[in-house]
Amino acid sequence: MASEATTETEVAPPVPGASGPGSPRGDGVREGARISSVLYPRWYWPSFAAPASVWLAFLFIVPFYVVLSAAFGTVDLFGNPLPVYQPWYWSTATFQDILGRFYGTDAFYRPALVRTLVFVPAASLLCLIIGYGIAYYVARHAGRRKGLYLVLLISPFWISYLMRIYSWQGLLQPDGLVNRILAWLHVASSPVGWLQGKPSTVILGLVYGYIPYMILPLYGFLDRIDQNLLEAGRDLGAGPVKTFVRVTLPLSRQAILAGMVIVALPMFGDYFTNDLLGSTKTAMFGNLIDNAVQSPGGGPQAGSLVLMLMVLLIVPLLYYLRSTKRAQEAA
Repeated sequence: MASEATTETEVAPPVPGASGPGSPRGDGVREGARISSVLYPRWYWPSFAAPASVWLAFLFIVPFYVVLSAAFGTVDLFGNPLPVYQPWYWSTATFQDILGRFYGTDAFYRPALVRTLVFVPAASLLCLIIGYGIAYYVARHAGRRKGLYLVLLISPFWISYLMRIYSWQGLLQPDGLVNRILAWLHVASSPVGWLQGKPSTVILGLVYGYIPYMILPLYGFLDRIDQNLLEAGRDLGAGPVKTFVRVTLPLSRQAILAGMVIVALPMFGDYFTNDLLGSTKTAMFGNLIDNAVQSPGGGPQAGSLVLMLMVLLIVPLLYYLRSTKRAQEAA
């Protein structure tokens, strides 16, 4: 029957000199039937992933439906969000009002969206440039110190991201270490107001916070590149730079896409980097959601903003999935 596991057997051919009563290794070695393949039902292997898949689906689908219900719901007398779980009672008034704040005549949300679309690509590109160099060095030239470098790369995860940003807040104060170094080098005659709404401060804060997420996938891919491919490029007359451009870089394309997705997606919703290192002049999309959550009666507005952000992020995510699928098919 189809639901029963089926086994196929075949007789192993005799190995010369390994069997028979007169051979030196014949004692204890017998010709016999060995299992060559096992046919399992189609549900067998997917069943191992079923519990985790159900658990992840529950943790995503249920909260997402709550966000939908809050976005198209209302608030109670005290300003608390009142989700409406029946879709036929949903109201789009709040959603249309939020859209008007981006594209209408009173589009005071638009600057935050524009800053997000500038800050996130700039920070992601810096993460890629810096992270690729670090990952390449660790994968190719670290030698016996590779384990030490990996520990150093993972060590930032042992400290809260919030605490690490707090440390930079202290370093960038008017009397902080950064301004004192600049004054000692005679680069700045007066303290620089790093925390007074400078876009460069927010971008560098995002880079500092998320660059480990870029380095690790890049290292994982670069470390698995076959050395024979690099040697073949050199044997064909390519120098180190040309070998990197023609061999290493194309092979690491999927790693670059994975790293960009991993760092860019959370950056779009980041709000505490700007809260600690910026000001209202550098507010991003995540700050709009945070302000809506903190304001009385802002639950439906926050839910609407979350839905807009999801629609914005689904485009690069679908491109990454499509690119990954094509790479797997090509392999």
